[in-house]
Amino acid sequence: MTVSRRLFVTAATALAVTGIPTMAAAASDDRSYRIPVSPDDTEADLVRKASQVRPTARQIAWQSLERTAFLHFGVNTFTGLEWGTGDEDPDVFQPAGLDTDQWAAALKDGGFTLAILTVKHHDGFVLYPSRYTNHSVASSSWRDGRGDVLRSFADSMRRHGLKVGVYISPADENQYLHGVYANGSARTPRTIPTLVADDDRTPDRFHTLDATDYGAHMLNTLYEVLTEYGPVDEVWFDGAQGHIPPEKVESYDWDSWYALVRTLAPDAAIAVTGPDLRWVGNESGIAREDEWSVVPVKENQYGRTDWALSYDTPDEGSRAALVKAQPATDYLQWWPAECDVSIRDGWFYHADQQPKSVDYLTEIFFGSVGRNAVLLLNVPPDTEGLLHGTDVVRLREFRERIERELPRDLAARGRTMSAPGRVTVDLGTEHEVDRVRLAEDIRHGQQVESFVVEALRDGTWTEATAAGTIGASRILLLPAPVRARRWRLRVTRARSAVHIKEFGLYRSEV
Repeated sequence: MTVSRRLFVTAATALAVTGIPTMAAAASDDRSYRIPVSPDDTEADLVRKASQVRPTARQIAWQSLERTAFLHFGVNTFTGLEWGTGDEDPDVFQPAGLDTDQWAAALKDGGFTLAILTVKHHDGFVLYPSRYTNHSVASSSWRDGRGDVLRSFADSMRRHGLKVGVYISPADENQYLHGVYANGSARTPRTIPTLVADDDRTPDRFHTLDATDYGAHMLNTLYEVLTEYGPVDEVWFDGAQGHIPPEKVESYDWDSWYALVRTLAPDAAIAVTGPDLRWVGNESGIAREDEWSVVPVKENQYGRTDWALSYDTPDEGSRAALVKAQPATDYLQWWPAECDVSIRDGWFYHADQQPKSVDYLTEIFFGSVGRNAVLLLNVPPDTEGLLHGTDVVRLREFRERIERELPRDLAARGRTMSAPGRVTVDLGTEHEVDRVRLAEDIRHGQQVESFVVEALRDGTWTEATAAGTIGASRILLLPAPVRARRWRLRVTRARSAVHIKEFGLYRSEV
């Protein structure tokens, strides 16, 4: 039995550090993950409401993943571009050695739990044979036009025990060239799926959703992906617009897209322009020092979940941030952060680039997973359709490095005691500690605003480290090893009753 199990605190004995009555909280349904904000709310009202926000079951499942992977693959892999033009010859796509089992095995060996494939990037080229575009693998001579990267990807990931995610870019240069994207069409009720000539489908249900011409194209694409390739665990959108004249910007049908995903893949997290999780605000893989999962949001452009403060503000969820954002806030929402970064400089494979060092990737791990976020590391397949051997080795080295950084929880066999506002662990004998891993039981929300970790030395509790938020995962690196037998976590400020799930103590082997 690990210390995290022993530290599960029931509602009756919760660490009520603020004196606020304990609530018997659990994972929320889709109603309590966001709470409306009123213009009349005081700071105390805002803090109280923030303390009552609870994650959904899908959000809890997503936050437990820790390390997820991105696979940018498409015509850009062969043209050398990062953002395609939409008029590429599909025949340029020729991954002669495609081996998605190799992808899956390498990602699993690297410690990853979910992988997201770029089913459609901004150029509009689709990695499966779609009924709704000719800009796809079906128009390539690769595998005589019968290739299906998405099918191979999904089957391989599941075969190796990884969850499946799909990225379908809202931007589409090819559909712009064909007069569909940003054509100024009105939003009208559309029937999804829209059957085409010689369509062999007999859907059990058709869906009527408001959309523009391009919005309907996206809905039909989503319908194919979410009904023909098995369960999907994450649907990833960004907010990119095509490289088109500004007066022709497409207003995306977010409400209809969200609704179809919820219907066809109810367990899938919708990211990062989505209601379930947000972009951290940079592409460096690093979260804020104090990263809140409860943040102020507003609704824009047909139901898009958006930041009430700027996406890159250094403080998204503190008391001060809640007050600052109030004039623009519609809701306080459970909207945790995803940290995306590429293992190489580019998102697509380029032969002249090399992967980041293990030291650099380790810094990213502690700056993302260690700061209440989930890491999304892009590992782009090469022109053969393989993860490059250098990247495969680097993934394994990365996983082995993290295992040495956090080798064995010294507190797992210790004796744990709890009291209001604190948790104490007796290791039984003195040990050197230089890594501390903490977690709240987020079924009860995110409550900790500040805390200290102390070691009992020469009969006196001495501060080893201190920080602000905890959330689903907080990892602190001590500046130097501290040797002690007894350790304690003391919460110094919280929004409501605190429920600590994990108090881990480690001695790095690096």
